[in-house]
Amino acid sequence: MVAPVMRIVIAGGHGKIARELTRILAADQHEVVGLIRKPEQSADLMVDGAIPEVVDLESASVDEVAKILKGADAAVFAAGAGPGSGKERKETVDLGAAVLLADAAESAGVERFIQISSMGNDLVRDGAIPEGMDEVFVAYLRAKLAAEEDLKTRGLKWTIVRPGQLTDDAGSGLVRLDLVEERGPVPRADVAAVLAELLRTGAGARQLLNLISGDVPVKDAVAAFA
Repeated sequence: MVAPVMRIVIAGGHGKIARELTRILAADQHEVVGLIRKPEQSADLMVDGAIPEVVDLESASVDEVAKILKGADAAVFAAGAGPGSGKERKETVDLGAAVLLADAAESAGVERFIQISSMGNDLVRDGAIPEGMDEVFVAYLRAKLAAEEDLKTRGLKWTIVRPGQLTDDAGSGLVRLDLVEERGPVPRADVAAVLAELLRTGAGARQLLNLISGDVPVKDAVAAFA
């Protein structure tokens, strides 16, 4: 049986995981829309097989983003302030843009929502500041945790994925996907493969999943959360 073609909107469409995910989805003939902040990134997205949409999630309105999401089957939050950004942009991108995309998804009637988060968020729960941790990284973890907590309150069919230490190694197709956090590395290619499988199957709804390299094939790892 041929899987139905989906329309998937990815925020942070020029990021490494997002581009890997786009190539997987486009190869399966799904329609991918990549939200980007810089017009000059459009060409890369088109090469990957995506439709670029230039929108600044730090300043856009819910209505503006909802118009792009209208008719989509799923939204993926893969955006981030990135290395070198300060505390303020952790707040406006890693938290603010995530909340905006979720608001827009609800407004547009898009139920499926996948959010890429980060391991270690629980270290800063209840305002804790781990000894010796850089204040910008503390701000990052707090923003990611707050974005998770916001998403959990919504009626969306959300999945939060917390990958371990990201690498640019070739994907092995073997992972450990679990409700319990265990630290370890994971190639971005394998993160993208897991995201694609979550989208294809609808598995993992309303669950927070921790992802590192392991010994279970991606399809089997995801199927465990169907």
